[in-house]
Amino acid sequence: MATDPKTGAKPGDDQFLDQMGQQLTGWSDPFARLRQALDRDELQLYCQPILSLRPPGGFVMAEVLIRLREEETLMLPPGDFLPVFEHFGMMPELDRWVVSHVLRWLAGARPGGFRSFSINISVQTLGDLEFPGFVAAELRSMRLPPAALTFEIEESSVLARAGSAVEFAAAMKGEGCKVAIDGFGQRSVSFAPLKTLRVDFIKVDGSIVRNLLRSSVAEQKLKAVVRVGEAIGVGVIAECVEQTDILARLKALNVGYAQGFGVARPAPIAERSAAQ
Repeated sequence: MATDPKTGAKPGDDQFLDQMGQQLTGWSDPFARLRQALDRDELQLYCQPILSLRPPGGFVMAEVLIRLREEETLMLPPGDFLPVFEHFGMMPELDRWVVSHVLRWLAGARPGGFRSFSINISVQTLGDLEFPGFVAAELRSMRLPPAALTFEIEESSVLARAGSAVEFAAAMKGEGCKVAIDGFGQRSVSFAPLKTLRVDFIKVDGSIVRNLLRSSVAEQKLKAVVRVGEAIGVGVIAECVEQTDILARLKALNVGYAQGFGVARPAPIAERSAAQ
């Protein structure tokens, strides 16, 4: 679908913006608003720690999340603005912004804070052939180890853009970064992408984790993922962990890592890391 390079406008804008009306209150020009957010650094980095369930335990890394600053104290959650970035084809720019600012923060972080972050990559960025080179240049500029970054690719994106996902994963791993499949098992438990993408982590979808205590099917799916992960040397992360009983069950099933509100809530990156 063609997009005007100056305004970001494309066919169907009116219908889309009408549907997003509540989230876009006060946005007379959504494209310009997003352009301003990127140019003036009006986005804020948050993170959610990921807990190791094996000795010695502790928080080993954190997933990067973003908020959009609308007013001094108002932060819009990603669900309110990411669809607009996607609509205007601006996700590669946003992903670049996130990488740059995460690395800038890492370069100046005090000892003892998080030294490894995972970043979600959009399906639009998977097709951006210049993105891996951009990441490599930023890492060199900040003199940071590539293994400090893990790039999360949604399972749905892997299925929709298999060729692009394989090329992206190969390029990022070639630079020394890590790769994860996010939302694994949301549709079906297929292990084929694990071989083609050579991932470092599998993030098991919340639909499996939340049902772990009341569904034998969910437990069997998770056990299968753990077995395969152990066989091929891939770390298994359970997402959306919200109950202590589920956390205990994950440990019993030998799941390697856990993430969710029952483990640690998202917080601004500086606050969360300072607490480490």
